[in-house]
Amino acid sequence: QNYLDNFWPDLKAAHELFDSIVQARRERENESQENRGKEYPEHLPLEILEAGIKSGRYLQGTLNVNKHRAQLEAFVRLQGFGSKDTG
Repeated sequence: QNYLDNFWPDLKAAHELFDSIVQARRERENESQENRGKEYPEHLPLEILEAGIKSGRYLQGTLNVNKHRAQLEAFVRLQGFGSKDTG
């Protein structure tokens, strides 16, 4: 901020960019404080997910990842689908 104020006081775009970066950093810090103790932030509240599963909007299953090609190969096995008992 001091550099911009001293050497580029009239360069409005640089000041706006700096302010934007500062704001993004503050938001990231706030998010990390809210998510302490969690491995990752929750994407949707549990109630919404459960209601979505019941309504058929979302599907529930097990994520299977190839341990040798984890970056490239994975699939979701849906509950109730693909078992030998079903036709």
